[in-house]
Amino acid sequence: MNVFQIFLTSLFILSLTCTGQADLNLYVKADAAPQGDGSRDKPFRQIDQARDTIRKSRQNGQLKMGESATVHIQPGVYEIQKSLEFQKADSGTAEAPVVYRATEPGRVRIQGGVNLNPASFQPVTDASVLKRIPASAQKKVRVCDLSKVSAGTFAEFKRSYRGVPVGPWLYVNSAPMTLARWPNADADNGGWATFSKAVDKGLPDPKAKDPAKRKLHPGAFVFDDPRPARWNLQEGVWLLGYWTHDWSDEVIRIADYDPKQKIIRLAAPHNYGIMGGTWGSQQRRFFALNVLEELDAPGEWYLDRKRKQLYFYPDGNLKDTSIVLATLTQPLLKLQETKHIRFENLNLEFGHSEGVSLRNTENVELAGCVIANLASGGISVNGKQNTIRSCDLYHLGTRGISLSGGDRKQLTRADNRAINNHIHHYGLFQRTYAPGIYANGCGQIVRNNCIHDAPHNAILYGGNENRFERNEIYRVVMETGDSGAFYTGRDWTSQGNILKHNFIHNLGGGDAEHVNTMGVYLDDCDSGDTVEGNVFFQTGRAIMIGGGRDNPILNNLVIDCPIGLHIDSRGMTWKQWNDPKSSGWNLEAKAEKMNYKQPPWSERYPHLAKIMQDSPREPLYDPVRRNVFVDCTKEVAHFDGNVKKLLDKFEIEHNLAVNTRGAAQGIALTKDLKGFTNLSGSAAKPIALGMTKTAQGKLELHQDPSLLTKQISFEPIPFDQIGLYRDDYRRELPE
Repeated sequence: MNVFQIFLTSLFILSLTCTGQADLNLYVKADAAPQGDGSRDKPFRQIDQARDTIRKSRQNGQLKMGESATVHIQPGVYEIQKSLEFQKADSGTAEAPVVYRATEPGRVRIQGGVNLNPASFQPVTDASVLKRIPASAQKKVRVCDLSKVSAGTFAEFKRSYRGVPVGPWLYVNSAPMTLARWPNADADNGGWATFSKAVDKGLPDPKAKDPAKRKLHPGAFVFDDPRPARWNLQEGVWLLGYWTHDWSDEVIRIADYDPKQKIIRLAAPHNYGIMGGTWGSQQRRFFALNVLEELDAPGEWYLDRKRKQLYFYPDGNLKDTSIVLATLTQPLLKLQETKHIRFENLNLEFGHSEGVSLRNTENVELAGCVIANLASGGISVNGKQNTIRSCDLYHLGTRGISLSGGDRKQLTRADNRAINNHIHHYGLFQRTYAPGIYANGCGQIVRNNCIHDAPHNAILYGGNENRFERNEIYRVVMETGDSGAFYTGRDWTSQGNILKHNFIHNLGGGDAEHVNTMGVYLDDCDSGDTVEGNVFFQTGRAIMIGGGRDNPILNNLVIDCPIGLHIDSRGMTWKQWNDPKSSGWNLEAKAEKMNYKQPPWSERYPHLAKIMQDSPREPLYDPVRRNVFVDCTKEVAHFDGNVKKLLDKFEIEHNLAVNTRGAAQGIALTKDLKGFTNLSGSAAKPIALGMTKTAQGKLELHQDPSLLTKQISFEPIPFDQIGLYRDDYRRELPE
């Protein structure tokens, strides 16, 4: 802001004070004339000008504490070259928050990239490039010279990475494009190439003569397909693979390819080796990316980073197409130690980092915002009493929303909230452990969100006293196995979390033989979670307790799942259950860090306080009551041998296993299992329990209260209150 602008702004604020208007209203318009003063008639051009004006008016006393400030942002694209930052001095108060509001919802975009002119994309004429592009695509691919829009150099890809690749990234018509790859995502093989033989797993071999082989090193495998011979490996080709486990993805460059022996050797090691052992499919899978020779499908692109030439295969005519190259490697919106500030109906899009970063903030709210088309996460929250409400988050490279804060040791709540958000199509770059919502710390609230279409978890959590209720989750865990829509694990101290009245349905991925996709997965002795009143429909294993304790399973309705409930005793059989040398275990030491034998922990979690004197390896105190299992195709309840021997210690009662139509085969019932009653209908008189789909494709739940109340005192689930709802910021619900 120059001297003249400061003078005009001071006069504007002074005029408000003199006319008795205590609250401050400022206006911003992207195409406003220069040297505006923030008034309605002479708006600022940039949002940070309004921020600086509010900050200055606070400092000089013209805007007193208790007097509010509202910034009215008019439609337009606001390109930024660095984070839009807010600090302690930009705070409001509970009675008078500072508000940044779009005057027209959905038409204000804060953007961390540059718009590319469709006319700048021209036919490819370079013969050396055309020779590499598939013949079917040569006349369709277009090239844009980026040297006119980017003064710096483009960084090269690393030898290996997990998660966000080096930028920039291309977005067309508000969707991320695909870096030229093979196989194509829509190929008959699901977009994956597979192999089943590793010639060098890359794991340390203490007996190896070569010192390099005695430590973790790049692996190699046989790939019985001549395709790699087409690729220019010197320029760089990378493989995104599930090299050993279906829950661990990594991108690794090809070092070389031997066409005679058909061996691909990687350029960097993978932490678990190549085919180092896994539970599930014996074949491993990958796809190649950043391959000019595979630029053969609409929506694919390739960047020659040295020559700054961007090649793109458009889907039709580029006229009137919106093309953005996301370049900003900082959060679009960044707040530090800020209080009582609200952002309404803004679009934060097109960046090569995360969208919003809140650090040590209090009572900051994002409402009705769109956070999309980002290489990293959507929103990260650390602090207390912050709220993310009625926002849409999609096309994200990693997670959706991250909530943390509170004091676990003192069990002091943060009360951060994620409410009524629509989160979908995330985990585009980091395929695993990049959830729709991540919650940690103490006292986060996750309510009425809709989360769908992702390769791995919907909700990943840890910590204490977090509450997850009335969320709808579907089409997640679509690409991976040994995971769940809700996932937590390997911690005795993650106590007091409640999963209540959620609807989890139509999950994918996994392995049919093992049924290793779960609705709720309490992994590796995780303890202290209450799973109550949830509806599971076609989820694989609906509820899985992996050796943990103090996990009440109450009043859940499980429909059309292969396995309804799983409880195992891995703490009794796995040597690493308390081994400090085993990655992530050392359960007792984790508890000691929380002073778990002292108040408030000993008072809040009495079973945990005495665990080391109470058969710590046994999965005790997991009551299973008033659950209904409808048409389970393999097993109603799977208990391993040790659990079966411990059933006298379990509180299992008033559960119901239902065969709605009395099918002779394909539907499991229980056989003399403690605490379960079997109930069968017939084809002529089916039992009215289950899920149907309306003509519009909406799932409807049929639960007969009179039947279930009579049988097991089942409490009806408030199904109509689950998922998204209309409010002042979400006027319409997605179809």
